[in-house]
Amino acid sequence: MTSHLWVLRSVRHHVLFLSLGLFSTALRATESWETALARMPLEPSVRQLNRTNCVEVMLRAFQSNHTVKALIFMPGATDEFYMFRRAKAELTNASPTLLDAVSALTNQTLIRATFHGPLLLLHTDEDPLEPQIKMEHHGAADKLQRAAFLPHALYNDRDWDVIQPILKKRLRADVRPWQYSYDSWHFYRHSFAAWDLTGWEALQTVALASKTGFTVRRKGALYLHQTEVVFEPDPRVRATPKLDAFPR
Repeated sequence: MTSHLWVLRSVRHHVLFLSLGLFSTALRATESWETALARMPLEPSVRQLNRTNCVEVMLRAFQSNHTVKALIFMPGATDEFYMFRRAKAELTNASPTLLDAVSALTNQTLIRATFHGPLLLLHTDEDPLEPQIKMEHHGAADKLQRAAFLPHALYNDRDWDVIQPILKKRLRADVRPWQYSYDSWHFYRHSFAAWDLTGWEALQTVALASKTGFTVRRKGALYLHQTEVVFEPDPRVRATPKLDAFPR
């Protein structure tokens, strides 16, 4: 009898432990992006975000979590630092987090934050917030969705010649423009950090970071089919940047 009671209690304990684990996982999966970023500390010595440190500091602070898979500085946001040279934000907390950094930028600069799960976009009013995508073969898109990008990616002001070979290798696709092609000269440079993106999420992230759109098609004949992804500049502008004076 004692043996049976011990087994019953053990089973109940196991079920309770499993239930709590599933409940904890569900909570993490449904938490807000703000809650996720609030757990990510910045370097304690950083008291101001500016053109010399902001992008690097924030991308390095971004950690793996169950809600936000990528933190993307869109071209309008990086222009505020590097072209217009006017974005600057003070951090007042003694132990600032990545959420504090996002709040400081959105309160003290023209940079805004928009969450399109699982991607968090830092942008200005000029940036289109949805990538321009053309689908010419849905089977190819399904293959990209099943593909996996790098477990952890961090690119700060990197050009297409760095990104293209990695996309090509990880997605097993013909990604164009090819490396060193002049067709990519008008792409914006990429600034984003990401964890565990699918191939499809990686394509969207790259497009949003570089102000490009892409077309997915299938090329080849018979059993020699290959997925082809062609990136092109995205000409859309939501709003003209506001200038108090021409930057020097």
